[in-house]
Amino acid sequence: MSSTFQKHQKRRGKSASIRKRLRQVTTRPRLSVHRSLANISAQIIDDLRGHTLVSASSLEKEVRGGIQGLRKTDVAKKVGSLVAERAKRAGLVKVAFDRGAYKYHGRVKALADAAREAGLEF
Repeated sequence: MSSTFQKHQKRRGKSASIRKRLRQVTTRPRLSVHRSLANISAQIIDDLRGHTLVSASSLEKEVRGGIQGLRKTDVAKKVGSLVAERAKRAGLVKVAFDRGAYKYHGRVKALADAAREAGLEF
């Protein structure tokens, strides 16, 4: 097996473990974060129905226009505030934060802090 394959398997296992723990603790919708080297996205998922309720990404046109020259953490802050704004419009206030297999640091933390400042509770 290649080391890249093993790395992906570890990441999937870790994120599944975190998701399982979240399901045991709460029935709130889940704010899931995905980051790549260049972009970041967040979506609020209702696991009971298996539906995505709200999403935001740095790839969207309305976000992409205003991020030229910004650092990645600043882009994550914009995405966090955008997902929180859309969630409030959809009537969601309380969510559970799912960081996936990523450390709660850097862009993930910036997104979470911006979502909290915009009114989401987790």
